[in-house]
Amino acid sequence: MAKDFQALAQDIIDHVGGEANIVDLRHCITRLRFRLRDDNLADTDYLKKRDGIVTVVQSSNQYQVVIGNDVPYVYEAISQIIPLDEEGSSETNEQASEGNLLNRFIDLLSGLFQPLLGALAATGIIKGIMALLVAFGLSQESGFYQVMNAVGDGFFQFLPMALAVTAARRFKLNVFVALAVSAAFLHPALPGLVESEPLYTLFAGTPIESAVHATFLGLPIILPPAGNYYSTVIPIIFAIWLASKINHWVKSWMPRVVEGTLAPVVTLLIATPVSLLVIGPIATWLSSLVGWLFTSLATFSPILFGALLLGAWQLLVIFGLHWGLIPIGILQLTEGGASDILGITILSTFSVLGLLVAIAIRSKEDKTKNLAASAAVPALFGITEPAVYGILLPMKKVFAVAIILNTLVGAVIGYFRAYAYTAGGLGIFALGRFIHPEDGITQNFWVAAVAMLVLTLLGLIAGFLIKIPRIQEEENSSAELTPQAQEELARDAAKQEILASPVTGAIHRLEDLSDEVFASGAMGKGIAIEADEGTIYAPSRATITSVFPTGHALGLTTENGTELLIHVGLDTVELKGEGFEKLVQEGDSVEAGQALLRFDRELIRSRGYETVIPIVVTNSQEMTDVLLTLEDHVDRGDYLLTVLHNGN
Repeated sequence: MAKDFQALAQDIIDHVGGEANIVDLRHCITRLRFRLRDDNLADTDYLKKRDGIVTVVQSSNQYQVVIGNDVPYVYEAISQIIPLDEEGSSETNEQASEGNLLNRFIDLLSGLFQPLLGALAATGIIKGIMALLVAFGLSQESGFYQVMNAVGDGFFQFLPMALAVTAARRFKLNVFVALAVSAAFLHPALPGLVESEPLYTLFAGTPIESAVHATFLGLPIILPPAGNYYSTVIPIIFAIWLASKINHWVKSWMPRVVEGTLAPVVTLLIATPVSLLVIGPIATWLSSLVGWLFTSLATFSPILFGALLLGAWQLLVIFGLHWGLIPIGILQLTEGGASDILGITILSTFSVLGLLVAIAIRSKEDKTKNLAASAAVPALFGITEPAVYGILLPMKKVFAVAIILNTLVGAVIGYFRAYAYTAGGLGIFALGRFIHPEDGITQNFWVAAVAMLVLTLLGLIAGFLIKIPRIQEEENSSAELTPQAQEELARDAAKQEILASPVTGAIHRLEDLSDEVFASGAMGKGIAIEADEGTIYAPSRATITSVFPTGHALGLTTENGTELLIHVGLDTVELKGEGFEKLVQEGDSVEAGQALLRFDRELIRSRGYETVIPIVVTNSQEMTDVLLTLEDHVDRGDYLLTVLHNGN
């Protein structure tokens, strides 16, 4: 049954002393923060016992009613009963990205692509399946093929429109204006401009040679070789950025009475032609240069190229650096129809798969055996986060073995040049990537298939040759337990979820914190970290369920149902977003190791706030237990806690 937030809101108002006793109200990610004229008028005992309220805390001249994850709905219900201004609910200011220009651009690409990857992978799997069916005799002229090919290929072909949506969110432009810009890039009339004889050629004999077939007010119209921007990446991103700047400028002087209608008109009249005449050509030239650069590198030393790329891939995934390479791989695909980056990197999971099978067989620990077995299934389909964070990082030498195997096989793959002809499709489903769209199954396919098999077998063999270390705390041997107890142990192990540390720093216990809500465990079991760095990363694959407008806290739910709250600092909601930068938004699906938010530690401290970061399992009451690390200091990606699910 749906919760009655309106009744709860009215009850809270009545028992904090009524509307007349409320000076102002704000909320953070878990609690309502009242300033009351007289705290003595509030019925604290009633509110603490009231269903829907976790507890009440009086601190820092605030009367704090702790709600939990439902606090935005309760706040909204209260705002419908009593008038509230925008104070305390303002959005954060956009902060400049940290790092050099290259790092910021990689962060930008990562953020724009991340919401699309699920659909991109899904359609890629469909394209792979259709390629397999064609290879085994399905006619490309059949209606079945035409429909299913449209299902698999449509999203990738119109990728600029999807990127327009994510870019509009990032650059704060109306999404429909952004779609109008992208639609111009994809208009079917553009390819017709390259069908006539060229008027002249620019930069002849260079990697950016461009034939000019038409002009616009005397300016050359330079288009990609095919005459369209289907599946392109860079042009639309910069086009939307430019449109956002122009739109902001137009709104700065246009009367508000006509702004809603005329601002989009002026924005489109300026941004779209400039984008097609300037940004499009420049981006096309840059894309050509990037493709040329990687082609040159692979030509210079394909063995070194393959070894480094495949060997380092899992490490790049841990640190979130792999997002910078994925768009480059797509550029290769759109520029030349094939990508060795998208082909080689997909193979890295198979050495991990082989090692997991060996660990599941050989480990002396029941929990580790079950965890390895459960992690092997998603690894078969290209998802290695459970394996990396649950098994490989605690077993550092085993992880080193996986890297060595990938490096050695990567050198061979680099020599034979395994190309992907489509994007999407992970793990075993990635085989479809390697089927040539015209020639079908060629040597390229067999190189990839054999590499998958060899990496799996090498991982399996290595796992039987090396020592499998213990990663669990010492417990009674399973041999000393009854069969029923052994069965219960195995069942419990299968329900555990291991989470990695989202940040590097010193460990603190929640009970030692000065904030009574966290210290009392009212929000749930967890741990706290005094960070050594200013970025929070995802501890596992998860969905962002809440991002507080000021950016100081966020909630996420893992694939196994663990609800996690990461709260940067104590009482930092008072900073109203200063010093925080949100990198994700509610509803986003995030990968383990992906950057979630940034914060300025020195600024927070200079304003007198503690920078310790509570990390709380907010649905602890639904779990069997939450086990915490015994270390005094953790690095990002290290083991932090284990959630034991009750299986209900």
